[in-house]
Formats: sequence, structure tokens, C-alpha cells
Amino acid sequence: MRRSVWVRSGIIAIFLSVCSASAQTEQTVQELNNLIDDAIFFTDKYITPATDAAVYQAASGWISTPKKSNLWDFTAGLYVNSFLVPESDRQFRLSNSDFSFFTIEGTDSALTPSALGNDAFVTLTGTLNDEPVVVKSPEGVNRETIIYPYIQTALGLWKGTEVIAKFSPQITLKHVNYQVYGVGVKHNLSQYFKGLDAHKFSIAALAAYSKEDITVEFLDVETAYGNLGFTALNSLIDTWQFQLNAAKEFARLELSAGLILNTSDFQYEIQGEKGAVEAIVPLHSIVNERLREIYKTKSNAIGELSARYQFRRFFLQTSVAFGKFVNSNISLQYKFK
Repeated sequence: MRRSVWVRSGIIAIFLSVCSASAQTEQTVQELNNLIDDAIFFTDKYITPATDAAVYQAASGWISTPKKSNLWDFTAGLYVNSFLVPESDRQFRLSNSDFSFFTIEGTDSALTPSALGNDAFVTLTGTLNDEPVVVKSPEGVNRETIIYPYIQTALGLWKGTEVIAKFSPQITLKHVNYQVYGVGVKHNLSQYFKGLDAHKFSIAALAAYSKEDITVEFLDVETAYGNLGFTALNSLIDTWQFQLNAAKEFARLELSAGLILNTSDFQYEIQGEKGAVEAIVPLHSIVNERLREIYKTKSNAIGELSARYQFRRFFLQTSVAFGKFVNSNISLQYKFK
């Protein structure tokens, strides 16, 4: 009789232990879901100004001149791009009401830098499986002007058509890596209107595709399960662009104006070494799938003005693109014959 009581007591103890472990696991999974919700919200606020800016940086400078090119004319140029970071895109406001998992340490609301912001930060705290989680929000590039170089080439084909390619090496700014490359086709339109050529007017249209690749240092989340592996956030942007430019020559000086219309698709992916929490839940895969919620497509209308001066086979050019942002570049080009 006593042995039977002990057996029943043992079974009950095991059952209660299993139920307790199951409840604890369920609580942990819910806490992770809340953490993911907060990470998605924060990602959108933090990275969007930088990705919007990247589109502007990639959009300008494609047409060095709308003049008709001759077959096999080849021009190569070194460009230096300069992007002015607007004050309004350098930070955003966080409130505790925005979060399900985190709270802002010491306050209910705070300004925190975007990827284009300064090196300030806020501390976010939460609890995962009854263990504290403390995260420092990511910092920005801490620059008022972002400058980077790139190479652009143009090759003349038949009937006033040119193929254009641009490429920048990967640029490392503070907490941010950036790269852009693309290809376009320009066609001269003024060749069909003889009166325009006679008065030194030229018009051209461009269709182009570019890829912008941005990786930022992100959320370094340490937990009882180890680091969650959110240490880097990558954004890939596919931009399709149409552009119309017109120019007037004054001896060696050419002044031009253009209208740029583009559409960009934005995608995001968390990168970093996976933590031990992956044994409970495939966190990386879940987060990257959830990031699809903030994938977006945006369109821009951008104006562009430029001036190009020729001396022998060299050309010195400066241009400015304007709309939501202001982006400028200066280049030195050489035309091979």
C-alpha cells in the first residue's frame, strides 16, 4: 500500500514538472514573439531614412551629356558623390507604448538616432525566461554629409545609343557599409529634330537599373540563451529609373536639366551568428520571414541640374539632384578616341 502511494506521488511529481516546463517554454516563446515584434518595429524606423537616401545617391549623375555619341566612343570618369543628411531624418522618437517586450530605461519616451543619425543611443530592457535582457540601440553614421567615390563609364553604340555602367567599391562609414552598382541605356532624341542640333540643343532619354546594398550594425541582444544574432541588418534595394535630360552648349560649357522618375523595391535581412536560442525556436528564419512585413516599394520624382566644362579630352562636371533630399556630385571624365 505504501509503495503504491509512493509510485502515485512520483507520477504526479513528474507530471507537474513536465507541465511546469511546458508552461515555461510557452512563456519563453511568447516573450520571443514580443521581442520579434519590437525588433521589426525598430528596424523600420531605424533603417528607412538610410535606404531612402541610398536611392537618391544612386539616381543622380547617370547622364553626363545628352549629346549624341558616335560608335565606340568611350568615356570614363571618377565621381565623388556628396549627400546632405537632413536634420529630420537623423533621429526618431521612441515611446514605451511602441513596445511589447522592451521598455526604455529611465524614461517613457526618448529620441534615438536613425542609421543616418549621430552616435547617441538609448538603453532598452526586457525579461526573457525570467532573465534580464539589456540592449543598447544602434548608432548612426554621425555625419552631416556622406561622401563616397564611384567610377562611371559610357560606350557609344549605334544610332546615338550609349550603354552606361557605374560601380562604387564598398564604402565603410561608422557602423554602415554601402555599395552601389548599375547599368543603363541612353538614347539621343535630338538627332530626330535637325533644328535642335543647329542651335546646340540636345535631348536624351535614359533607362537604368541599379542595386544599392547597405549593411548596418544592429541590435546586439545578449540573453540567457546567448546572443540572438541580430548584430547586422542588410538592406538590398532594386531601383528602376527613367530619365529625360535636355542641354544647351555655350562654347566649351554645357548646361543641362533633367527629370528623374524611379521606382525602388526594398528588402531586409537580419545577419549575424546564431545564438543557442535556435535550439528552441529558429529565430533567424522567423525574423527574416517577419521582415517581409516591412518590405516596400517607393517611387520618386527628382530634378537634376548640371554644368559640364570641356578642356581637350577632359570634362569637369558638377550636378545636383533635388526633391525630398539634396544630392550632388563632381566628376572628372576622359573621352577616349
